[in-house]
Amino acid sequence: MGNVKSRTHWVIIGWFIWAFICLIIMASGVAWLAGWVWVNLSSPLRFAGGLLQIFLGVLAAYYGALKFFWYVVKWLSRGKTKNGNSAGKGPKIVVIGGGTGLGTILRGLKEVSSNLTAIVTVADDGGSSGRLSREFGILPPGDIRNCLVAMADLEPLMEKLMQYRFGGDSVFAGHNFGNLFLTAMINVTGDFEKAIKESSKVLAVRGRVLPATLEHVTLNAEFADGSVVCGESAIPLAGRPIARVFLEPKNSKPVAESIMAIKDADVILLGPGSLYTSIIPNLLVTDIAEAIRSSSATKVYVCNAMTQPGETDGYSASRHIQAIIDHAGPGLIDYAIVNTGDIPAQILGRYAEEGAKPVEADMERIKALGITPIAMDIIKKTSVIRHDALKLAEVVLELARRRKIESLFGKRIMRLFFRFFK
Repeated sequence: MGNVKSRTHWVIIGWFIWAFICLIIMASGVAWLAGWVWVNLSSPLRFAGGLLQIFLGVLAAYYGALKFFWYVVKWLSRGKTKNGNSAGKGPKIVVIGGGTGLGTILRGLKEVSSNLTAIVTVADDGGSSGRLSREFGILPPGDIRNCLVAMADLEPLMEKLMQYRFGGDSVFAGHNFGNLFLTAMINVTGDFEKAIKESSKVLAVRGRVLPATLEHVTLNAEFADGSVVCGESAIPLAGRPIARVFLEPKNSKPVAESIMAIKDADVILLGPGSLYTSIIPNLLVTDIAEAIRSSSATKVYVCNAMTQPGETDGYSASRHIQAIIDHAGPGLIDYAIVNTGDIPAQILGRYAEEGAKPVEADMERIKALGITPIAMDIIKKTSVIRHDALKLAEVVLELARRRKIESLFGKRIMRLFFRFFK
């Protein structure tokens, strides 16, 4: 802390010295123009020299002010600790979704904040999660487990163990060890919510993982032809354009902690993840969409980089957003992060075999929806297409800083400053 204060003092002193030098340069230019000092030059050269000095002085002053402004932004929005404990460090970030996409970005976000809350869908009825849910009468643990592992401080071997999936023909075949661990913890504690909290302690999780609801819900889809399919796992297999998805029962209650986390958040993230089966189901839980709408947080949608066969075939970025608006109403998104980076042809070829294509970054249509697009190369170009968790974390941190500065000085004034110093 002492080093930070000392560095801040030197930055302030340095800026005043820089400002003083800039004023001297500009004053010298004015003196040349006014003829207050004798210079052995012709009038045109003296005039040109005076203008050049004023221009250089203004340019140097602008550069110094730019650097100082962004230093102040970062200093005012730095993470504060509670009682010297790092557990309260960083902006309050709420991430809403499910699936592997959510786990990916949580790995980056936990590096910039421990005030992290993941609100996770519990509508999964396929694979190991679905089997355990039916056999033991519990909520599906898969997406919860994935988030716990992503936010935990685990040794590599322990992480492999939690993600290990049994093979063969035994009764455990297809089950994930982490899912079995959570199932056992639920039986030991007698409560799904308590099991998550105790598991978080065991795994040294940074932040909280909360189910969107503690009620058993079924995700259904109505297609463009009017037909209906029941069950999350069956929706992508239907291969028909989705008109809407809905939960049964319709009035499922949210977890109280999730509503409080949304109201207190600095930044709320929707996605990335399956649009109709991971993101929108959370927004259909009673009061969650309204809590997001009324929150003063900065609201960000992280758009998928690729379309998802059976769910979002042919969808552009704006159409992803429109689907969210159609299901949960407007006011849930301020910014949309959209990938504009190139994806290697060999990777695209592999995805094309499955029917997936890059999501079109239609920025003007996003703006027409009243949302500010953030276009960037946000993809890690490995064998699979995933969002770069650390890049995304930096964007979120910058948005949190901006929100904090705006809350101190007012949005209108700070928008002018940010536009000027951009």
